[in-house]
Amino acid sequence: MDDLELFRNIINQKINLSDSEAEIIVSTLKHKSYKSNTLLLSSGETCKYIYFVLKGCVRTYYISSKGDERTRRISFEGQLNTVFTSFVAQAPSSELMETLEDSDILLMGYHDFYSLVDQIPAWETFYRKNLEEAFIYQNIKIKSLMTLSAAQRYQMVLTETPHYLQRLSNRILSTYLNISQETLSRLKSK
Repeated sequence: MDDLELFRNIINQKINLSDSEAEIIVSTLKHKSYKSNTLLLSSGETCKYIYFVLKGCVRTYYISSKGDERTRRISFEGQLNTVFTSFVAQAPSSELMETLEDSDILLMGYHDFYSLVDQIPAWETFYRKNLEEAFIYQNIKIKSLMTLSAAQRYQMVLTETPHYLQRLSNRILSTYLNISQETLSRLKSK
């Protein structure tokens, strides 16, 4: 499957594009391959890209004032990732992004992205749907951190995203659940 087909599979989950629209969009993309544990964005850098994950895994995370990592988002094949607060405002990011596996990613730059929003109505719809999904995802994550116990958050991952347990290390999963690795090990052993 070529980049165009893979990209269309990602996009077609949310919008329908004509062949000519898809070709215009694909012409703005850069295909890059990254090794596992490659830093895509450092804290303090401005996020210049939307990342479409074709293969692999990307995480977005913070480092707390105590030096602890807190994973905000994990993206696998068929998903996009970016730091919207930095990307939209073109301001320095307080988050970092890294690959957790060898990854093939399509990158779209800021100017191309917004040029397409202006040119292609379906792309504007795609953007809006992604913003809405990001908003809902973050609200669910915040609510779970504020109202659920560690065991309940772990159970939520087991039920809703069991592939996280297969593909993420205990260290990364514990930073996503906001629990210690020891607590995660206890929960897994039950």
